[in-house]
Amino acid sequence: MSSSRAGHRAGRPHSETDGRPPSRTFLRTADGVSIDAVYDPGKVPHHTSRPLSGTGRTRSRHPVFVIAHGFTGDVDRPHVRRVASAFSAYGAVVTFSFRGHGRSGGHSTVGDREVLDLAAAVEWARGLGHARVITVGFSMGGSVVLRHAALHPGTVDAVVSVSAPARWYYRGTAPMRRLHWLVTRPAGRLVGRYGFRTRIHRRDWNPVPLSPAEAVPRIAPTPLLLVHGDSDGYFPLDHPLMLAEAAGEHGELWLEHGMGHAENAAADALLARIGDWAVSRAG
Repeated sequence: MSSSRAGHRAGRPHSETDGRPPSRTFLRTADGVSIDAVYDPGKVPHHTSRPLSGTGRTRSRHPVFVIAHGFTGDVDRPHVRRVASAFSAYGAVVTFSFRGHGRSGGHSTVGDREVLDLAAAVEWARGLGHARVITVGFSMGGSVVLRHAALHPGTVDAVVSVSAPARWYYRGTAPMRRLHWLVTRPAGRLVGRYGFRTRIHRRDWNPVPLSPAEAVPRIAPTPLLLVHGDSDGYFPLDHPLMLAEAAGEHGELWLEHGMGHAENAAADALLARIGDWAVSRAG
């Protein structure tokens, strides 16, 4: 398992909760990468129950949302902060930058070892006293929350994957062809580093990680929600339909009319519906 260590405080406004401001720290993943993370206690009061053994804290009945951003995002991007603000109406929120993104260390593996980053964030959320942990991922982050739930069963209480691919190496759309150029070519990686603040690993996957479609059947009985726009310019509808088929009778699929791709396309009303679903399903 990974462990976390305290870092610096974030200079963000206080939330309407128990008076604690959002806090910022660096987490250490199981393979030693430093991950920039922010915790916001949320905008509704926390109600606690039994003490956490040996910690001096109590376990909160309030859920925590752990948000996994898309490729080239990071914890300080406006679209990530907007998503965090929307879910803070339903519980506490942990946001973090995947490896190679923003102020996190390491290099992006575009969805492979990022599972370790999410595992460190989930462990941190549990350590902060939350009995219910909900992971919500977008695009690359959507594939990561699926694989994390499959590879670390029982560590989360609900999973939401938005605009995720179903399979690897997809090049069927112009945006995905541009993304593959960014990842696979030296010139593309330079653009990623200096244009998108994303440091990309130069080596190919070895071995190729479990695909999202292969991961989905392993998530049950954890509640699962798949969300995809019918105007997604990156991954057409065969991707969510493949994921839904892999899920079988387990999980739900929402096909959103007119929605594009990932965080920027997720309207506030959709985020509210996801928040309602997650809180009702996480027990």
